[in-house]
Amino acid sequence: MGTERLERPRGRPRDPLIEEAILRAAHQRLAAEGYSRMTIGNVAADAGVTRPTVYRRWSTKHDLVVDALDYRFRAEQAAYPPMDLDAMSAREAVIEAVRRANPRGRSKTGMTLIGNVLAESEHTPGFLDLVREHAVKPRRKRLLDTLRAVQARGGIRTDLDLDLFADLCMGTYFAAYVRTGEDDPNLPARVVNTLWSTMLAA
Repeated sequence: MGTERLERPRGRPRDPLIEEAILRAAHQRLAAEGYSRMTIGNVAADAGVTRPTVYRRWSTKHDLVVDALDYRFRAEQAAYPPMDLDAMSAREAVIEAVRRANPRGRSKTGMTLIGNVLAESEHTPGFLDLVREHAVKPRRKRLLDTLRAVQARGGIRTDLDLDLFADLCMGTYFAAYVRTGEDDPNLPARVVNTLWSTMLAA
C-alpha cells in the first residue's frame, strides 16, 4: 500500500497553456492598471480560469508579477531571430541591439508599464525595484552584451563608456515617447547614426 501511494500521480499535470494565459493576462493588467489596482480575480477572469487555479501556481500577487515580467521579456526576445554578428557591420549590430532594447517592447505596453511604475513607486514599496530587475535590466544587459562583443572585435572604441551609451539609447525611447506618444521604428538608426562618430577610434 505504501509503495502504491508513493507511485500514484498527484492530481492532473499542469497545463502550460493555462499558465501562459495567466501570465499574459497578468502582464496586461499590470500595464493597464498598475500593481496596486491589479487583482488576482481580474487576472483569473481575463485568463478564463478561476482564482484557485491562479493561487495553485502563485501564492502571492508579487510572485505572479515577477513571473509575468520574466515571461513577457523571454517571449519578446524569442520572437527575434538570433543576431549573427559575423554577418553584420559594427554599426548594423549596434542599431539592431538598440532596437531590441526598446523598453516599449513588441507588445507596445512597455511605456505604459513604466509610467505606472513611476506613478506607484512612492506608495507601493519595492515595485520599482521589481520592474527594474525583471523588465528593464534584462533588456539593458542584452544591449550591453552586444556592445561588448562589437567592442571586442574592434568595431567601436575600447574606452567607450558602454554603460552611459546604453543609458543614452534607452533614455531616448522615453524622451521620444513623451514628446510624440508614438513608436518611431527609425529611432534606433537615428540615435546610433548621430552618436556613431563619437564611438569610433580617433
